[in-house]
Amino acid sequence: MTHSEYLLTLNVPPSLEESVVDSLLLLEAEHGFSSFPIYAHHHENKGLSLAEQVSGRQKKVRFQMYVDANGLAKLLTQLKEDFSGAGIQYWVLPVIEKGLI
Repeated sequence: MTHSEYLLTLNVPPSLEESVVDSLLLLEAEHGFSSFPIYAHHHENKGLSLAEQVSGRQKKVRFQMYVDANGLAKLLTQLKEDFSGAGIQYWVLPVIEKGLI
């Protein structure tokens, strides 16, 4: 099955939130995107403050957006160039169905 649209999810350090918003507004204008605060849980303590190590969670900002197959590679390439080494976790899932209820 070939998919024509994908859901891209980014987990971003709070310090990069505004920069990522600016980039996404330039790169992904067709569908827009959502963002919301989350806590990430991971077994590695790398880069965590003492409070985060004790609580076992790290604050992040999650961005989600629909991207068509043609724009996905371009968007990921640009984000990788703009934020190389920034520790942004991402994943891509095929969209099986979407709509308004």
